[in-house]
Amino acid sequence: MQTPMIRLALDEATAKRVAYMLDDAFPFGEVSVSAFETGPNAWNVEVYGSPELSSAELAQAMREALGPESAGLRVEEGAIDEADWVAKSLAGLNPVPAGRFVVHGSHDRDKIPADVIGIEIEAALAFGTGHHGTTRGCLLAIDELLTERRFERVLDLGSGTGVLAIAIALAQKSPVLATDIDEVSAQIAQENAEANGAGEYVDSIHATGFDHPAFAERGPFDLIVANILAGPLVELAPDVKRNLAAGGRVVLSGLMNHEAERVAAAYAAQGLEVVASRQLEGWSTLVLAAATEA
Repeated sequence: MQTPMIRLALDEATAKRVAYMLDDAFPFGEVSVSAFETGPNAWNVEVYGSPELSSAELAQAMREALGPESAGLRVEEGAIDEADWVAKSLAGLNPVPAGRFVVHGSHDRDKIPADVIGIEIEAALAFGTGHHGTTRGCLLAIDELLTERRFERVLDLGSGTGVLAIAIALAQKSPVLATDIDEVSAQIAQENAEANGAGEYVDSIHATGFDHPAFAERGPFDLIVANILAGPLVELAPDVKRNLAAGGRVVLSGLMNHEAERVAAAYAAQGLEVVASRQLEGWSTLVLAAATEA
């Protein structure tokens, strides 16, 4: 059986932007997206789809997902054997350290030192593995926050593979509510939590925004992490503030560097100010607190 593949040759900034847009556009698990450097400011974005699709159908779906961003892109179409794709995925994704955490695939399980918190996420799930600047930025922010205090009521909003929820749960041995608008993602996050020994702490549910009884039952939260996109982060600012406990902290990512000011302004309007920020690979991670504490 063969897997359809399309490849785009781009500059670094465009490659990262296109890869993130594609990862967000498709339902979880429908395609696998990877972006990697091939030379000075030369990157490839590779997209692998279901064997039921042809490479032409995958390319058309990619263009529809990107919209105007697809104009002028040179697309190389092809297909590879399923076994080749698995080997390629495993070879291209090395363990990613982020403070006390190391995110890795099962193929690197034996390489993880005993003095770190290993989080195993299957390598084929590319942008849930910590290899994206937004995920690593969030993990570094979480690592720093957990050195300052313990957070008893934690929410991972838009949890994807659940890597952030798992990190917090393993570090604190405490409950974390993980939510995602995609039902399959919520299920996979729970499975990943159980596989990493965090199943008793992570409760992963399918929820859109804050429209679920669990938020009232489990909140207000003293730590909210949301690694989604700039637009939804801006729209959710009032709800995030409403569900944040006094003295709580918020970690936001999924925003490109040029979007950070707009997102920060939306939260400043709710009385939350940026107390720490980090930029990685063209993406920003913000840590916020009530303005009176900043």
